[in-house]
Formats: sequence, structure tokens, C-alpha cells
Amino acid sequence: MHIAIIGAGLGGLMLARVLHVQGIAATVYEADASPQARRQGGLLDIHEESGQQALRAAGLHDAFRALIHAGGEASRVLDLHGTVLLEEGGDGTAGRPEVARGELRRILLDALPDGCVRWGHKLTSVATMGGGQHMLSFANGATATSNLLVGADGAWSRVRPLLSSAQPGYSGIVFIETYLFDSDRRHLASAQAVGAGALFALAPGKGILAHREADGVLHAYVALSKPEEWLAGIDFADPAAARACIAAQFSGWAPALTALITDADTPPVPRPVHLLPVDHRWQRVSGVTLLGDAAHLMAPVGEGANLAMLDGAELAQALATQPGDVDAALLAYEAALFARSSVAAAESKRILHLCVGDEAPHSLVRFFAGIQDEGPAREV
Repeated sequence: MHIAIIGAGLGGLMLARVLHVQGIAATVYEADASPQARRQGGLLDIHEESGQQALRAAGLHDAFRALIHAGGEASRVLDLHGTVLLEEGGDGTAGRPEVARGELRRILLDALPDGCVRWGHKLTSVATMGGGQHMLSFANGATATSNLLVGADGAWSRVRPLLSSAQPGYSGIVFIETYLFDSDRRHLASAQAVGAGALFALAPGKGILAHREADGVLHAYVALSKPEEWLAGIDFADPAAARACIAAQFSGWAPALTALITDADTPPVPRPVHLLPVDHRWQRVSGVTLLGDAAHLMAPVGEGANLAMLDGAELAQALATQPGDVDAALLAYEAALFARSSVAAAESKRILHLCVGDEAPHSLVRFFAGIQDEGPAREV
């Protein structure tokens, strides 16, 4: 049986790895030309009940522990004047330690057989052949036939239309990504404002979220509740003008916070937040399924990467448990996926509202205080 996994993100690689552990071969097709083709994002907090569970199934939990970013679990909530409203420490010993997404992806790639990932294979079309088989066509001219096709290809999945007509919708919130480098020397005030871990500087309709990464890197996302037309009116091809337009939304904020916009060492990159319906699901179609953002795109508050890895591990285990009945394995996998993803998507949407809703930042302070160490994960 040829298992074709579309997308070499964390979920797709986790599926391939756990299948490999179970003695089942699979091929991952990835549009990027190489593992180094693009930046892999910042820190992820890996949850005990999902991401870490998947890493144990993959036999990579010890390798994961070696990647933990010491102090990354620390967090602070500030108001627009830079006043600290809540602060929590973190030493990596709690249930959600932080690791760099790129390093996590690397250990998954390193744990796969040579040739398992086919780089430079951008899926362009899928043809249903019957009997659960699908013909895959790629932009480089290659083709392949699958007996099981898994869409692990993210928000704008080309596999999803085989199962569902749902398309991601704009949430009304855009994140704008920036980086400051060598912050302890070149951007000291901002480095002090961010602290040792995650920063949430919030007000109704807007916020500046940041995380300290290795080597003094400050990785920030500027959150704004704005219509798509407002975003389209910014010329991101002119970084200076784009920064000025974004910074104007934060008039009166503490300079150490606005410097995360105005003094950025990289051009601002817009990341509009799109969501699938909270209860997204589909009817069983022979020979195809989804995982990760392709299945349950939700607000980026820390659940997405963890659920993608858990999806991959559980799908692999379901296939290994029922090797002679793929559709039965997919039914069991999807039933569990639908149940957990609808709950997680609703909670993620609620947490995003706590960050930029009418009562921010105090709504987030109450959230942290109410559940103590189980606050929103810092996928920023």
C-alpha cells in the first residue's frame, strides 16, 4: 500500500515517523525545495497531553527534552503603558516546555529513512480513481498513485476539497510578524520589556505579543482587529511605510513596546488569522483523510502544532492496529479527531478574544489567574 502524505510540517512528519516505528512505509511530498527553504517560525510550547504524547509514540521524547529553551515558559502581561499586570516564571520543568519549531522539525526529519520526504513536490491536482486510490500530480511533472492520501498540507489544503467544501474564513484579526536581533545589546529597552519568556501587551482591539528566543532574538507579532480592506491598503513592499502605518495604531503606548514595530530588523510580514468552522468535519471518503490545520485550522494560541502532532501519531497507530481495514482505521481516527478538535477550536477562539477583546488586558490576567499554570500556550 502506498501511503502519500502531503506536507512536511510537524503533523505530516509525525505521521511518517510513527508509521516507520510501526514498520509501515510512507512517502511525504513537500512543496518546499529543501528543509532550509524557509523560516520555520519561533518557539512552541509542547503540551504533555498532546504534543509530548505524540513524541513518546515516535520514540523522540528524550530528543525533544534536549531541545527545551530554558526559561521560555516565563510570561508577563502588560498594559499599553508597560505596567506589569501579571508575571510568571518558567524553568522548563512544567507541563508545557518551549522548543524551537525548526529544531523540533529537524529531529523528526532526522528520524525518517532516506528518501521518505520528496522535496520540491508541490501538489497541483488529485484525481479519484476508485477503490480508495488517487492519482497525484505535482508541479514538477511527477505523478504518484496513493492507496491512502493524507492531507497534512495546512490551511489552504489541496486535499481537503476531496472531503469537505469548507474554506478558511478571515477572523477579523491580523498578526504582523517582526524580529529584533541581538536585543540585549541593540534593543535593551524592548528586551527588558519582553523579559525571559513571553510578553502579552494588550488593549481592546490590539496587542503586541513577543517571545525571547535564543541568542537575544525577540520574535514579535502585532495583533490588530481590522477588516481585510485595511490590511490591503498597506504597502508591505515598502517596509518603512508599513512599519509607520502599523505603529500609528499604537499611539500613546510605551516606547519599549512600540520599538518592537519601529525598530524591527526584518520587514513586517502580515499573517491574517483564518479559521475553519469550529465543528468542521466530513463524511468518510475511501482512501483519504486530513490532519492538522488542513482538518481543524484554529486561532494561533498554542494548540495547532500540538494537535497536528497528536493527529499524526493517532492516525499511524490506528492504521497499525487495523492493517487490513484502512477505512475502519480512518473512521476510528476521525471520530476522535472531530471530538477533540471542536473543543480545542472553540477554546482557542475564546482565548484569542481574551487577548484583543473589549476587556483586554484584564481578561487575560483573569484567565491566567483562574487556571494558574494552565494559561494559553505561547505559540507566538
